[in-house]
Amino acid sequence: MRRRGDMFDCAIFDLDGTLVDSERVIMRAWVDAARELGIALEPEAYSAVIGLNQRQSVEVLVALLGGAGAYASVRARVAARLCAGASEATFPAKAGADALLRALGAKSIPCAVASSSSAAEIRHRLAGAGVLAHFRAIAGGDEVPRGKPDPAVYKLAVQRLGASERTCVAFEDSEHGAAAALAAGLAVVLVPDLRALPNTIAKQSLCVIGTLAEAIEHLPAWFPAARGA
Repeated sequence: MRRRGDMFDCAIFDLDGTLVDSERVIMRAWVDAARELGIALEPEAYSAVIGLNQRQSVEVLVALLGGAGAYASVRARVAARLCAGASEATFPAKAGADALLRALGAKSIPCAVASSSSAAEIRHRLAGAGVLAHFRAIAGGDEVPRGKPDPAVYKLAVQRLGASERTCVAFEDSEHGAAAALAAGLAVVLVPDLRALPNTIAKQSLCVIGTLAEAIEHLPAWFPAARGA
């Protein structure tokens, strides 16, 4: 288990709910679209898809909504609510994201994204939030055989940074994502979004913070060898 006092040289971020404020909007679109069609989809039930890749999310939603036909009908309404489909939606950066990324950049810390969303969707949402330029590497759920909580997407992000898992710290908001990062051998900083995280996950993390900005005070301890540290 990673411990406080460990030192790192790279940072890897989850996307939805961690870097961009998208989870609430997307969840509300699914819940409301289902209700319009007479299908009960509670937010707590929908939250089971948070952190999963597209294929896994579809499987869960098909089961929750009562079949592939119902899923397709609800999905069409969700796409309309998100203007031009989920892949085209843009969302603001989460509180503290830009400040933390700038602080990491000032220390020349390489950053990557490891997300269950597709690589194209990751780039689109980062650009829409105004933070794409901060990232050296991107790993998407469409580029690995299994999504979170499988560690594959984190291992891909580490590989693309040319780093070692032992020297990377991951920022995650979901249980699936944190489990994936831990399984890949990364240290994890938890930034809960829609759901409180289990104590079993919290106990394995470096710390639990309310916003990404709160991580800035920890940078000298986590990245002591960085330029400007």
